[in-house]
Amino acid sequence: MNELEKMRALVDKLNDLAYRYYVLDEPIVSDKEYDAIYDELCALEKATGVVLSDSPSKRVGGEPLKEFESHTHINRLYSLDKCNSFEALREWFNKLVKMLGYAPMCTLEYKLDGLTICLTYRDGELVTGATRGNGEVGENVTEQVKTIRTVPLNIPTKGVIEVQGEGIMRISALNKYNETAAVPLKNPRNGVAGAIRNLDARETAKRNLDVIFYNVNYLDGDPELGQREQIEFLDKNRFKTAVCFASDDIEKIIEQIQNVDRNALDFAIDGMVVKVDDFKIRAKLGYTDKFPRWAIAYKFEAEETTTVLNEIVWQVGRTGKLTPLALLEPVELCGATVRRATLNNYGDILRKKVTVGSRVFIRRSNDVIPEILGVAESDEKATTPDKPAVCPGCGSELYEEGANLFCPNFYGCRPQVVARLVQFCSKECMDIEGVSDKTAEQLYDVINVRSATELYELKAEDLSKLEGFKVKKIAKFIAQIDKSKSVNLPHFINALCIDNVGRKTAKDLAENFGSIDALRAATAEELTAIPDIGDIVAQSIVEYFERHGEVVDKYKALGIDPKYEKTTGGIVSGIKFVLTGTLPTLKRDEARAMIEAAGGIVQSSVSKQTDIVVAGEAAGSKLDKASALGIKIIDETELKNMLNT
Repeated sequence: MNELEKMRALVDKLNDLAYRYYVLDEPIVSDKEYDAIYDELCALEKATGVVLSDSPSKRVGGEPLKEFESHTHINRLYSLDKCNSFEALREWFNKLVKMLGYAPMCTLEYKLDGLTICLTYRDGELVTGATRGNGEVGENVTEQVKTIRTVPLNIPTKGVIEVQGEGIMRISALNKYNETAAVPLKNPRNGVAGAIRNLDARETAKRNLDVIFYNVNYLDGDPELGQREQIEFLDKNRFKTAVCFASDDIEKIIEQIQNVDRNALDFAIDGMVVKVDDFKIRAKLGYTDKFPRWAIAYKFEAEETTTVLNEIVWQVGRTGKLTPLALLEPVELCGATVRRATLNNYGDILRKKVTVGSRVFIRRSNDVIPEILGVAESDEKATTPDKPAVCPGCGSELYEEGANLFCPNFYGCRPQVVARLVQFCSKECMDIEGVSDKTAEQLYDVINVRSATELYELKAEDLSKLEGFKVKKIAKFIAQIDKSKSVNLPHFINALCIDNVGRKTAKDLAENFGSIDALRAATAEELTAIPDIGDIVAQSIVEYFERHGEVVDKYKALGIDPKYEKTTGGIVSGIKFVLTGTLPTLKRDEARAMIEAAGGIVQSSVSKQTDIVVAGEAAGSKLDKASALGIKIIDETELKNMLNT
């Protein structure tokens, strides 16, 4: 046996021993025996100068990176919808039954409290490890991931595969780390997030992280794997997986885990994930703009603590609605220093008997937004805050609608006008670049812009009064404003800043009504007939046009009156496109609009159903996947020729 063959044998043996120790929890040799084999391998690597791609010596980390590169996932990693009561869980399940006509079998698994990790393998070898990021693009943390011993450096399955798991720091590992750490870690989630995002992989290695896997996000040939089949596939490829329950009595299992089993685990969980098991049923249910309809996260009661409430201030939003914000004595909660917390409205303050100067219970609602639950301790010095009668932003007399207070000063209340200007100019609305909070404040303060309609009347001499606006920037800004007149209807509806209407609802409204005039004339009954639009949203839409119909008239007078037409029989009718990379002259939204106007369908990720991939510079893994699947790939010029533009 030559040296290379001996190294191959040692690497295989060490990886098998590590799998038995870290994944199966079934060690078959002592640490001393393992170390002797490892030392023998390292000596051979030093003597030959060769290190095999899956050698365990690669897990110690190399030289620190200067910065993380971005990585595009093959398939989008969706976040999950959430609920925190059995009533809400039943509502979710009943909705599925209504959509399907029968009750689907569901699985149940731990909602791990860590950091999402996505791994890509090619022909059995780990090529990329990445964070979730925004679901489509994450950070390339391959060197950091390689230090985690539960991550296999090679797997039996060939071709291209993308798997998803949760990076965790076990509680025992956290406690051991903190025994000698100069700066102790606050909790396991803090520990894993900081380690994975540390540019020095050697520091990552010191925290002894794990990854528990639960999803096959992409597999060559696009096999139809249900949830339990995915776990079986992951197990066969030596990934560490958590228990996947399949039961009709989901609530009983959740209660058992929340109240008993959770405390016995060596890793943190903050809930349970319920998923429809069958792949074909999942495909039928599909996705919303943000979440898969076939899965939901049941969140356990959030971590709580107490602190002193020092003051309540009222913030004015873009719709004129006032929201109370509690300023707190700083306190550590869920790995973060909390200084502020939300209160929904004045009725919420009274219902919870919140007083300034009292000690209050706070929690991070869904472990994200700090929320005040009620008063823990109070004395005679604590005071109940007064209900505001006038707007803190402009002094106007407030009016009450339902549970909320509103400022009626639509054009003269600085904070709400500034917030509307920023929203109006954002990428998901009119896409006018360069309007930050600071710029919007200058537009209000310096040149008296009181409505987004006035942006279209600005002259170069007006803009020259703003700080940082020179000749080139002014010309670009004016060009951007003029170009925005060709906005599509969904973006325009989103730009109106209608209370409770975001990007997804704006698109639904555009598809159903086709024009602003038709939407403006819609009744509450017609609006609630649209899926996912309830009474509150419908009422917000009706009231917006009753109060601010003149704004729409001004936009129309400026030539902004987009229409939404469902194209049938277009040049590329029914053809499914995916856009990837940076195109030479077109923005992504522009290319999407052109394709949809010609009857095409734009998908977010490449699959075997995709017909054409339009690739630009730095196309990334979507291009790789398209090539692997044999999908037609074109550039921007070919796209324009195809669309006859």
